[in-house]
Amino acid sequence: MEKIQVNNIELAYTRRGKGTPLVLLHGYPLDHHIWDVVAPMLDDTFDLILPDLRGFGQSSTVDTPHTLDDFASDIAGLLDQIGIQETAVAGHSMGGYVALAFANLYPNRVNGLGMVSSQALADSPERKQGRYDTAAQVNEKGIGVVVEAMTPKFTRNVALQAKARAIMEEQNPQGIMNALKAMAERIDASALLTAFNFPVVIIHGEADELIPVDRAREMKDAIPHDHLVELKGVGHLPMMEAPQETAKALMKLA
Repeated sequence: MEKIQVNNIELAYTRRGKGTPLVLLHGYPLDHHIWDVVAPMLDDTFDLILPDLRGFGQSSTVDTPHTLDDFASDIAGLLDQIGIQETAVAGHSMGGYVALAFANLYPNRVNGLGMVSSQALADSPERKQGRYDTAAQVNEKGIGVVVEAMTPKFTRNVALQAKARAIMEEQNPQGIMNALKAMAERIDASALLTAFNFPVVIIHGEADELIPVDRAREMKDAIPHDHLVELKGVGHLPMMEAPQETAKALMKLA
């Protein structure tokens, strides 16, 4: 992976393919490897930029709290350094939250948006408190509490559970805690959706146990011109469970 210095962190990223720029953002608590199967299917169409978000994979983090806007600012800094002004951005789960924050902060730099197993709504008070409680548990007991809780919820596919688990076990406890708090404090981005005049692709598994497919349908209702793909029997990891269908849908951002 290549690494750059941005916003007092070291941000790691992979760049591959050729064509229209497309940033692929991973979800929590994972890293860019979730796109390993999908990326080769997109190489002939897109100039792919796959970062590890701050605190995940090979990217460093800081001890002080940060927001989703900070994650988005990191991506802007990365694009500045590699010479890309305008791009499509697709994010999985938390990566979708970062993609929305990026589109809000840098509307002139976005020409397409992909929301994969994600949502525009903010956390309910109960969910928000749950994230803070989980962060406290990670601080006390380590990332194992997250790994054990998340693994069975990602997918019903046992082989893919093992792959997701292996990725999670490599993550930084501080990065996980910071991300939990950033997600807890995110805004309701629903109002942003109606202003988007670029292609929007929504990809969601009908069997998603972490973010119900209804959240995808609500986004579809807010953006009449978007493209919604619902994947039967697929959980929270469409790029791993249904890579061909996921890649085909993302092609609409070219």
